[in-house]
Amino acid sequence: MTTPSSPRRAAPILAASIALLAVAAGMAWLARTGAEPAPADPFARMNMVVPASFKGQEGVGATQDLFEGGIAWLNSAQPIRSQDLIGKVVLLDFWTYCCINCHHIIPDLEKLERKYADELVVIGVHSPKFPAERDTENIRKKVREYGVKHPVVNDAEMTIWRRFGVRSWPTLAVIDAKGNFRGSVSGEGNYDTLDAFIGKLVEEHKANGELDETPFVVYAESDRPSDGPLLFPGKVLADAPNNRLFIADTGHHRVVVTDLDGAGQATIGTGIRGFKDGPFDQAQFDRPQGFCLVGDALYVTDTENHAIRRVDLSARTVETIAGNGTQSYRRNGSFQGSNQAEGLNSPWDLLPVPGTSELIIAMAGPHQLWKIDLESNLVSVWAGSGREDIIDGSYGDAAFAQPSGLATDGTYVYVADSEVSGIRRVSLSGEQAPQVGTVVGQGLFEFGDLDGVGDAVRLQHCLGLAYGDDRLYIADTYNNKIKVCDPEARRVETLVGTGEAGSSDASPSFYQPGGISLAGDTLYIADSNNHLVRAFDLDAKQVRTLSLDGVSPPKPPKKKPTFANATPIELPMTEVAPGDALTVDLSLEIPGFKLQPDSPVLTLIEAPDSPDALGPEVSPTGSTTLPTGDALTLPVPLSKPFGAGDTLTLKVSASIFACAEEGGFCTLKQYSWTVPLAFAEGAGATVTLAPPAAE
Repeated sequence: MTTPSSPRRAAPILAASIALLAVAAGMAWLARTGAEPAPADPFARMNMVVPASFKGQEGVGATQDLFEGGIAWLNSAQPIRSQDLIGKVVLLDFWTYCCINCHHIIPDLEKLERKYADELVVIGVHSPKFPAERDTENIRKKVREYGVKHPVVNDAEMTIWRRFGVRSWPTLAVIDAKGNFRGSVSGEGNYDTLDAFIGKLVEEHKANGELDETPFVVYAESDRPSDGPLLFPGKVLADAPNNRLFIADTGHHRVVVTDLDGAGQATIGTGIRGFKDGPFDQAQFDRPQGFCLVGDALYVTDTENHAIRRVDLSARTVETIAGNGTQSYRRNGSFQGSNQAEGLNSPWDLLPVPGTSELIIAMAGPHQLWKIDLESNLVSVWAGSGREDIIDGSYGDAAFAQPSGLATDGTYVYVADSEVSGIRRVSLSGEQAPQVGTVVGQGLFEFGDLDGVGDAVRLQHCLGLAYGDDRLYIADTYNNKIKVCDPEARRVETLVGTGEAGSSDASPSFYQPGGISLAGDTLYIADSNNHLVRAFDLDAKQVRTLSLDGVSPPKPPKKKPTFANATPIELPMTEVAPGDALTVDLSLEIPGFKLQPDSPVLTLIEAPDSPDALGPEVSPTGSTTLPTGDALTLPVPLSKPFGAGDTLTLKVSASIFACAEEGGFCTLKQYSWTVPLAFAEGAGATVTLAPPAAE
């Protein structure tokens, strides 16, 4: 959990927005060996203190818009007002996309949304820490990358944050169905508390007849199609001796192997999110990030599975060597990696320790560095107390803040310490003092884009490192730059990148690069938000984009849509012209509603009594079409010519994402038309369908 204050320095950039709130809320960190036990009272963690701005106001969410001040909405066709949600229990998730703790609660939010599908609405309130996080398009990228399905409002000026008196990320606030603030809780690990609290509210509102159980549906950014070979690549690893480049195709949940020019060689993983060992074409990952190579084994941080995977490149198999797919809260001690009762906590990068059988793990979740011994399979905490901060000192007393990238010169391990926008170094032998030190970086809220020396340097959420020729290369992620550092002189300067988000090679620009790797005179860059891999020639000072020939996006198996909530519409016999094709004109005009722009319509065409009557072009799993107006024209090829006197029953189902014309939230309108057809000379070849005039 991150609070907008640093024990070492005040926040200079967010001072105007946060200064009034940066009070006594401390850093929440626990030295524990397992999940924190739930209190006997499930509501004990809830903060019931009503924010000052709401005191004395009954049903405040019904009388004023609690979301006023948000500058843009994502996963929503139109702005949502709190008044539109009266009748729903509302859970507000105050988050910022750099925050690892905020990532950790996404599965909890998904569980709550599934359990209370018709009673609960989750609204993400994105209140930024870094300047880059104020930008709506940057937020849109992360909403898509992390698969956030609920509406998100960009609280760029932290107006909503202040209204609710929030002090840390993440914080979850509950509004009841009458618009009253009922409580809040901060940090992760609060699913049971929220489940019990929301469940009690749902019972109360149902008993009083106050719930609106109309389905609340959104068209999520993550549901938009993607046809590029990569999706949010997180890290890269160049293997120059073997002419290989390993790419963490993070958004596609797989690892892609190419040569150093980008020609595809292999794909590791199905591309379907999961946790499964086995051959390359059966193994599954969940948002893999960093790698390291030891012999012919590739070790992978399987970040959202909280695991370390070993890829045997000769046998073409994947196995898990540590972690069990669940998040651990351990911050001390050691255990056997083969112990399936033990999980990890968002491992982000890996680094072999020269001359040993050990790997160092950047364990972003508990803000620590861990080790795993490949011979003994012993996993242990190496450095960091678990407190989120920038503190130098001994291995045990030092503090990191979401370590995300690793590199070494053989004496030190260098760490991209992302939440303090700093570069740290850790003595491998323990003989150097301090054992953990800082190259550049000052505090949780000391960031910017300043080249220079020592304490004057400012980075912004750096995620990747590479080392070569006494220089350290830095992916200065939120500044959209690659920088170079002399770690002894503590001098940092921009190497390449304009600072503006872009994908140009001629005037090199990047969009939040996440990982870098050095091979000879070439620096390979995972240009995450551009879904690209770039190569920078250190001698020629030129950037090229790898074409990734032979690399295709994964093709998840399609399933037949169910249209479970469809309104059935039975139509009388309709005459159509004989032939081997007909056309369906589908009206999308729904009384009282309007279509959401850029939302495709899902349709399924069937012949229930004669399934072989439809041509092979008619997909048995349905089709999505982006309408250009208030109607769709659907061609229906038939498997054979139908003559006069023949009959055929056609069933057409559609899901249409629509929003109320007079405000309010959007919903998914589903219809299934069943129309018996009689083929007759002189009839037209078009069947016209429309939603009912009233429902």
